Amino acid sequence: MDSRRRRRWSAWVSNVEVRLFATLRDNREKVSDIPWRETITGRDVLGSLGIDPEDVSIFLVNGVRSNPDVKLKPDDIIALFPPVGGG
Repeated sequence: MDSRRRRRWSAWVSNVEVRLFATLRDNREKVSDIPWRETITGRDVLGSLGIDPEDVSIFLVNGVRSNPDVKLKPDDIIALFPPVGGG
């Protein structure tokens, strides 16, 4: 869904936008919209995408470091990064 269409859609239904990076994108969309509900947490979002919290090293909400237990607000943007390896 393009960004203009997403904005129009979000006028009717509030969503949480989830952006995945690196290996978390494997077999998943880079950006997903999850319907917001009053009780949704980051852990709920991870579960809906089939991501184990142990596989997430950096969890950002609106660009600020957070944790999966945070209660989300309508139109929050979540960015998820896996642990980084290398040498």
